[in-house]
Amino acid sequence: MRILTRYLIRSHAAPFFFALTVLTSLLFINTVARRFADLAGKGLGIGVILEVFALSLPHILALTLPMAVLVAVLYAFSQLTADNEVTALKASGIHLVRILVPLIVAGVLLALLMVGFNDRILPETNHRLKNRLSDIGRKSPTLTLKEQVINPIRPTQDLRTQYFLQAARIDPVSNRLTDVVIYDMSLGQKVRTIYADSGHMAWNTAQTNLMLRLYHGYVLEVDTYEPNKFQRVDFMEHMQVLEGVGDELTRVDESYRSDREMSLGMLRARIDSARIEIDSLIAETAKAGEFVVRQTLAGPRNLDDNPLPAAAPSSGGLRYAELGAQAIARTEWEAADRVIRRVSLEMQVLRNQIDTRQLEINRLTVEYHKKFAIPVACIVFVLVGAPIAVRFPRGGAGMVIAISLFVFGVYYMSLIGGESLGDRGTIRPFWGPWAPNLLFSFFAVWGLLRIGKETSTTRGGGWDDLWLSVRGFLTRPFRRRRVPDHVAAAP
Repeated sequence: MRILTRYLIRSHAAPFFFALTVLTSLLFINTVARRFADLAGKGLGIGVILEVFALSLPHILALTLPMAVLVAVLYAFSQLTADNEVTALKASGIHLVRILVPLIVAGVLLALLMVGFNDRILPETNHRLKNRLSDIGRKSPTLTLKEQVINPIRPTQDLRTQYFLQAARIDPVSNRLTDVVIYDMSLGQKVRTIYADSGHMAWNTAQTNLMLRLYHGYVLEVDTYEPNKFQRVDFMEHMQVLEGVGDELTRVDESYRSDREMSLGMLRARIDSARIEIDSLIAETAKAGEFVVRQTLAGPRNLDDNPLPAAAPSSGGLRYAELGAQAIARTEWEAADRVIRRVSLEMQVLRNQIDTRQLEINRLTVEYHKKFAIPVACIVFVLVGAPIAVRFPRGGAGMVIAISLFVFGVYYMSLIGGESLGDRGTIRPFWGPWAPNLLFSFFAVWGLLRIGKETSTTRGGGWDDLWLSVRGFLTRPFRRRRVPDHVAAAP
């Protein structure tokens, strides 16, 4: 069996690495196409661009590794069946489930490797990628300026400074501007607007300030507290410095991490902290509710201590005393009602905070289980792919691709849908990531129970056979039961 085990591993190794390379390359090209617009024209060095793409690879690998396992199993088993090697093994008394043992062991090893990868490497690369993209987003080079558009120039040093620049024509080669309008919001209560027929752009030595030499224009300055007064200054040549714009990439490592940037230990710590906060909020809500009930049952203090007389006396002094007691009682009721309303509002705020913490726990719990569920898909795909490949061996590479795309689509759509339902609390967070694995495990068990049956030959198991099998499976619940002839002929 050692020879057979080595043979099976070798027959799966080449398709696995080929599928992993192709799938990763396709998704990587898609990532490059999506991020190209954010990276192009920013004046970034080749090292920064390569860093962004390199940090995008781990997330792609986490998705393509289970896909490659399914493609390898489908292709290898279809080849073994088409070459009658599976028939020879069965004739030798080797059950097909026994052949899957080394592949299941390999799937378990890949799953353990992916769990460590998702726990140690993937969160760190996601965190660094988020920081680099944030750094690039703060970078505002001149090449990003568009013609005939009000371009916001965001600073990187002085967060209070804001400039907006508009130009009819921008020459990226000579940095020449025509019909320039600059809105300067850096003066606090004053707004300065600069108009010029033309201008020229340049950077200072430190690449932090944008130097604009403007020609033939004027400056309007308006005080927001006195809008009826303004100042106008005409000029033939004017130097305007936009400070703190910063053309160089400033790296800022933010400490905050989202759920996809946390390791398993970080997720557990955050979940425990949120649960402690929920317990504290529930205790505060219970105290507030107890106070409201006690205040409502007690009522105003004056009504208990000085109850009103049953009948109003005829004397004027007692009537005025009665009216005064009623006014005091009414004031006491209004004060008690205000207290109850305020505490009820505080209880509602506490309840909203509890709901927010619970949604956070749901999201973190879903991410925690997803770090295990996706690696386990390597084992599930082994169990799913083998029965399908043995049943339909003559489909070739086209059938392998079609079945793989179908399984991938159903699996990841179920994963995304379950994750969304788990985040909202519609279902338990555990079932969100694990539902696709359980669904395909059911079909895997059903296929393994039928894997030893001779349902096809080397002449069958092609596209026609697949179509007939799918049509028969889908129409089986709607078929009428055939009535035997002797039953139908009976009076």
